[in-house]
Amino acid sequence: FEAMATMESGAKSEKEGAGSGWLARHLLSTHNGDSPLRAVALGSLMPDSLRGATSATTIQSLDDFRVQIPAAMNEQSREMRTMLRNFYQNGKDEIAVAGRETLDVLSTLNGVQPSQYKPQGDAKYPETELGSGLRQVAQLIKADVGLEVACLDRGGWDTHVAQGANIGWMAIQLDDLAKSLFAFSRDLSTQWKRVTVLVMTEFGRRLHENSGLGTDHGTASAMMLLGGGVRGGKVFAKWPGLADDQLAPPGDLRVTTDYRDVLSEVLKTRLRNTYLCEVFPRFTPQFHGLVS
Repeated sequence: FEAMATMESGAKSEKEGAGSGWLARHLLSTHNGDSPLRAVALGSLMPDSLRGATSATTIQSLDDFRVQIPAAMNEQSREMRTMLRNFYQNGKDEIAVAGRETLDVLSTLNGVQPSQYKPQGDAKYPETELGSGLRQVAQLIKADVGLEVACLDRGGWDTHVAQGANIGWMAIQLDDLAKSLFAFSRDLSTQWKRVTVLVMTEFGRRLHENSGLGTDHGTASAMMLLGGGVRGGKVFAKWPGLADDQLAPPGDLRVTTDYRDVLSEVLKTRLRNTYLCEVFPRFTPQFHGLVS
């Protein structure tokens, strides 16, 4: 939990954590449009990485993101929408501006019709929470609603028991991740070059198997990048080795790269954020040539 809080805040340690998340500070330090859907978290909770971002929205389903008209007024729904539009039409204050922008996005999403969405080409999303989430992110990208950041959480990696290799709990988790990301890339087709996907975790696994045929919590793990501008097909790290004298006590893979290096490079290169000192205070990143 300490590692999760640290990485969500974008700090070196939990004690140095700021009161906001690193993605929130990115959004606040740049101005790339005022869409109410500039930053979206697919799920039931706002992730700590977006804590402090006034432009972030939590959505469990795109079907829920609409004006709810009371059942007794269904026949007057068009009139109600017109009244709302007129109410916010001429104001210049923040509430009026936000009202107009929200109604514009709702109007756009009404044409998206999530339940009738058909992925492009041969893309087949798994019937899982991650697959459903990425499917909805693809819809938002294609609808051009001003989306810049989307956050999804995929739990279940605590493989203390029956971890397995090509079969087992870990294989099931990785299969969902791989198939969901593959479908997402196929679905976006020519728009894939506009998107960069970052997969990260707050902890790794211990090298040696425990008595439950699983592995316990470890320190280092892997981050994955895919999408537009990614110089893929290789591991960007100096391999520390797995010999006993090369491991970090009490049997963990050694950390070779500060996770903020990766986040900083993606922010600067892909999102054109030149205010990294505001996103990651008291930190000087080292770029590794991950993206262009």
